[in-house]
Amino acid sequence: MVRGSLESEKLRQPMEYRVYLPPCYANRIDQRYPVLYLIHGQSFTDDQWDRLGADETAEQLILQGEIAPFLIVMPRDRSWGQPEEDPFGEVLVHELIPRIDQTYRTLPSRHYRAIGGLSRGAGWAVHLGLRYWELFGAIGAHSLAVFQSDAPRIGRWLEAIPAESRPRIFLDIGDRDRPPILHSAIWFEELLTRKRIPHEWYLYTGYHQEAYWQAHMKQYIRWYAAPWSEAEFDIIE
Repeated sequence: MVRGSLESEKLRQPMEYRVYLPPCYANRIDQRYPVLYLIHGQSFTDDQWDRLGADETAEQLILQGEIAPFLIVMPRDRSWGQPEEDPFGEVLVHELIPRIDQTYRTLPSRHYRAIGGLSRGAGWAVHLGLRYWELFGAIGAHSLAVFQSDAPRIGRWLEAIPAESRPRIFLDIGDRDRPPILHSAIWFEELLTRKRIPHEWYLYTGYHQEAYWQAHMKQYIRWYAAPWSEAEFDIIE
């Protein structure tokens, strides 16, 4: 795990972030890798996905040969406002992604870039994954809290994405989650269903707590990595 910090004119404080590098990264110097961006929940920091074991789970599955190796980037959001009030998303898209692609041996195309989050972080994943669909090939929303300001726009964002370029979408939530968040996730799933947009939807037993997300970590990591085949990115072009 590598720690980083990004200074931006749009932020009052630098954006801290963590980068998980797969076990083969240092040795395979001619190989480039997919990248998964994971965003934490409200009142937490960039250490949340680390504490939940996203990196250990990925490493275990990589070493077992179940999934191809990839990088995980975990940025920190310090504000709890709507996207219009919080420049976190714009900095992630326009400054952090270019820095990661310049610093590490990534595969800088949407097929090899995914974004996910939990709770408020899931709201960010949906916001950024739909607004900037040219950048992300997959969106994971775990216990999704849709931004209030996004709700009237999400339908238009979905319709603006060409059918052949629709991202893969994964949604899950516990059946005993907080009612407003549970209703938010169900609303988004029903919207996708009405618009006949393919997605995966799971309503599990559980609460809005870290024990729930940790219990499903292997499923999350397997899903993000599913379309990535190591044979496709062994050699730098």
